[in-house]
Amino acid sequence: MSDPREMIFKDRMLSLGLARVSEAAAIAAARLIGRGDEKAADQAAVDAMRKQLDLLDIKGTVVIGEGERDEAPMLYIGEEVGTGDGPEVDIALDPLEGTTLTAKAMPNALAVIAMGPRGSMLHAPDVYMDKLAIGPGYPEGVVRLDMSPAERVEALARAKGVRPSDITCCVLERPRHEEMIRELRSTGCAIRLITDGDVAGVMHCAEPGQTGIDMYMGQGGAPEGVLAAAALKCMGGQIMGRLVFRNDDERARAAKAGITDLDRVYTRDDMVRADVIFAATGVTDGSILRGARRDGDYLETETLLMRSKTGSVRRLFYRQRNN
Repeated sequence: MSDPREMIFKDRMLSLGLARVSEAAAIAAARLIGRGDEKAADQAAVDAMRKQLDLLDIKGTVVIGEGERDEAPMLYIGEEVGTGDGPEVDIALDPLEGTTLTAKAMPNALAVIAMGPRGSMLHAPDVYMDKLAIGPGYPEGVVRLDMSPAERVEALARAKGVRPSDITCCVLERPRHEEMIRELRSTGCAIRLITDGDVAGVMHCAEPGQTGIDMYMGQGGAPEGVLAAAALKCMGGQIMGRLVFRNDDERARAAKAGITDLDRVYTRDDMVRADVIFAATGVTDGSILRGARRDGDYLETETLLMRSKTGSVRRLFYRQRNN
């Protein structure tokens, strides 16, 4: 028998509205590409996304957002959005995934949002998560978090029927990853280093033919891990994550989110427990989406709109007059 939460979650009817939400955020942020002001770009995206969300006929709760109520005036965790007349839904969002990328006019900045039935998404605290992701078509458990980085490369190469030197890994360029990068290089694999934007980094694994990336690994934000899991639930692929705590304050954040097993390894379907819809709109040009751009008197965007229930993936091109 179907879960009653899913029966009232009309994902097909809500999907186009969700695309409008990510489009609005991307257009607002795009006006600040290359201006060097991360906060202004992020605020513009937040304001636009919040305004569009309130037009949707949903009773939405932000479960992955801009931070706690005392950290963010808008789109904070627990905030209610929508008209209040529709289904109860969980919302995970990042109005501007890649604020630095936008400020510096660098690739792969996105406006990202996912929606599922109430209670379907992990309430991830704002801590680091150790992540490992691969694309579709592999058996479950072919790579695991308890493997060393070199073992992961070798295991994926065997499953793919290639040499380790034919594998490309995406890694966030941070000092904390220096040892992991050295070990990866010892296998002969290629490494695609990214400066920011690990939701896009994980999504790259789902389309290796287009992006050239086979695997993502490393520590990044836990909220972004849930967004990435929502994307892979639609695109196919595996992601595993384990929360990383550096101090008692971060452990307290986990307790506040209702997390008691601090060593648990979360799979994609642990982080996103029901069918979801997902929208990502390009802000700057990237490997998956074209960035927002001006064409005379018009602004154009490209959006990836996906539904996990059907596996549908749509690319939407939107054009509006640049007021």
